[in-house]
Amino acid sequence: MLKTIAGFDRIGEENAFAVLARATELASQGRDIINLGIGQPDFKTPAHIVEAAIKALQDGHHGYTPATGIAPLREAVSADLLKRHGAETDPGHVLIVPGGKVTMYMAILMFGEAGTEILYPDPGFPIYRSMIEFTGAHPVPVPIREENDFAFSAEETLSLITDKTRLLILNSPANPTGGVTPRSEIEKLVSGLEKHPNVAVLSDEIYSQLTYDGMEHVSLLQFPSLRDRLILLDGWSKTYAMTGWRIGFSLWPEQLIDKARKLAVNAWSCVNAPTQYAALSALEGPQDAVNDMVAQFDARRSVIVEGLNAIEGISCRTPLGAFYAYPNIQGTGWKAKELASALLEDVGVATIGGPDFGVLGEGYVRLSYANSTENIKIALERIKHYVENNSKS
Repeated sequence: MLKTIAGFDRIGEENAFAVLARATELASQGRDIINLGIGQPDFKTPAHIVEAAIKALQDGHHGYTPATGIAPLREAVSADLLKRHGAETDPGHVLIVPGGKVTMYMAILMFGEAGTEILYPDPGFPIYRSMIEFTGAHPVPVPIREENDFAFSAEETLSLITDKTRLLILNSPANPTGGVTPRSEIEKLVSGLEKHPNVAVLSDEIYSQLTYDGMEHVSLLQFPSLRDRLILLDGWSKTYAMTGWRIGFSLWPEQLIDKARKLAVNAWSCVNAPTQYAALSALEGPQDAVNDMVAQFDARRSVIVEGLNAIEGISCRTPLGAFYAYPNIQGTGWKAKELASALLEDVGVATIGGPDFGVLGEGYVRLSYANSTENIKIALERIKHYVENNSKS
């Protein structure tokens, strides 16, 4: 029998794709399925971005690019970070990557090994813990609590750091909760991290442009004391409806950028050229489509929160970022994954059970409102009827 390394026995996955596969299978059987499970905008990529990719192909951009990405795109990323966060960055420290997960993989691989600890948000994006366990490092959950509006607590986070801690992963605006951590809490965290100079920080800011109610996104790039150990993760997938294009970017400190470049050379060589020109057009072109998408997400947010709070046994805080609602379902008496499965199989609504996002996820489900208002309303009616007629409390 073939024997692989022990890490592969520890590796997990992202269950949203398993739910997507099952939802697709049911739809192929003629079932009417509404997918509120996958975190993917239902909008098309803006036309000028698509046209830029087509033009790049027509212009002959068919070959390899530098492993770090084409220079105009890295320069545009730096200009965009300056515009959005007021932070000067070196384009030479920008790495263009095939999606957001790659940056997680690289950062965790750099710092994770047996005998070390890596802190990650829980509930949080499941790939964090999966990759930590793959490396052999000990995963330490940073609790993301409903009573804090799903913002992380600086005090609690700092209390978890030990002399074994190598990396701290942060995510705001957050998946799956929609929580946004306010500036005051981030400032407390940054101040406390000055006492732990050997802890690297991975800031996952992929939802940075999706905030509501005037909520400010505070990038860790704004804090000079962290810049020599900060890895920033961002990209185009959510903001520009480019999930299938598989392109993102990361910003690395001086002492890590060459290590990241070498990993890129070993793993994927470079991101395909036309996609990079599409991403360049996204940053330098009109932002009307982005503003429109955010406005529509905002309107859908109101619909889904109101609808969930009208269901007996369910309560839902208003998310301040991303495009997820994370309702508390404890009053229904259902276990989260059991309810998510029942909703898909029995009434055709795909959601994700909270335990798929961490050990602290029981009692919650995630619903994506990156779907049409009409579909959201129908899904809410189905959920309400099912839960109120099948209560286990």
